[in-house]
Amino acid sequence: MATNPIRRLYLSDGKALNQGKGEENMETFHKNMREYKKQLEKGMIQAAYKGLMDYLLDLRKHFMSNYPDYFVSGNIYFGYMDMSYFSVIPESLKERGLKIAVVFLHETFRFEVWLAAVNKQVQGKYWIQLKESDWKKYHLVPTTKGVDSILEYVLVDQPDFEDLDRLTRQIERETLKFICDVDEFLNGQQTLRIKE
Repeated sequence: MATNPIRRLYLSDGKALNQGKGEENMETFHKNMREYKKQLEKGMIQAAYKGLMDYLLDLRKHFMSNYPDYFVSGNIYFGYMDMSYFSVIPESLKERGLKIAVVFLHETFRFEVWLAAVNKQVQGKYWIQLKESDWKKYHLVPTTKGVDSILEYVLVDQPDFEDLDRLTRQIERETLKFICDVDEFLNGQQTLRIKE
């Protein structure tokens, strides 16, 4: 049985490298794996990651039970220690092919809320609409290439996990504000088109 000559390795910067190209790539990967093993042996990473995923599950359940008119995704995207998220979809956005993602970004260690779309075509349509408007309330991503979001907003920078109830209230309040603002903008845009 022949081995595949194009096996790929992924390093900490997320770039894939061809295993056959250069000893330095293997050495870097090997060093990364040794460090990973050392950190896992301490046991804190596993406990922290499990605690974070449990919190996200509880946060998702909080939105499900308190906002029955919203569709809340049944699953959480746990990710690859880059981002973890779940979706909250009000009917008004669902009709447009849009959704809200409540996201934890691991590297920057913060919670964000994103306006996203069900596919790239819908994403492009609303990205252009927002870019051509004078509405600058939230950060519009510079391009839709290689990203899932259209708008992004920081909910909590450097969250305090000692008071989870307070953290949940803060995420909830800012997410609802974001949803209302996006709805208001899109409804205003629709009204403008009808008048024209």
